[in-house]
Order: sequence, then structure tokens, then C-alpha cells
Amino acid sequence: MADEGKKVGVVTHYYNKIGVGIVKFDEPVKVGDTLYFKGHTSDFKQKITDMEFDHQKIQEAKKGQEVGIKVDQRVHENDQVFLV
Repeated sequence: MADEGKKVGVVTHYYNKIGVGIVKFDEPVKVGDTLYFKGHTSDFKQKITDMEFDHQKIQEAKKGQEVGIKVDQRVHENDQVFLV
């Protein structure tokens, strides 16, 4: 994809049964932003509809925070995450 946007984080873990990816963010992001997941087998865009930190719903992820995000497709460790 040509329009990757700005790199904002990396996937550190994926929970298959609940469809949640853990992303460590280098930049702040908020619910409503659109992310682009790019990796060896991952290549999709998705709007953030739900984020959790320490089992609490949050509206914004801060720089350096690892946050759980409900994802539509499987993601993998080390997938790059871009803000589009």
C-alpha cells in the first residue's frame, strides 16, 4: 500500500480467541483514528473502536503505552502499525 501514513507502533502480542492485538505505541492515538497494520502476512486498515489498558476501556493511548485493540483480522508480533 502506498499510503501507509506515519508509523506509530508495533504489535507485541495477539490473543487469537478474543481477536485482540497488543500494540506498543510510539505516538499517542485515540478511539476513532484509523490504523494500518502491515507485516509479513498482515496488510489491512481499521478504525479503532475499542481500546483497553490494564483491563480498563480508554479513549486515548499515550506514547510508550501497550494497549489492547480489538482487531478485525489476525495480527502478528512485530507487525508495524501506522496512523492513516
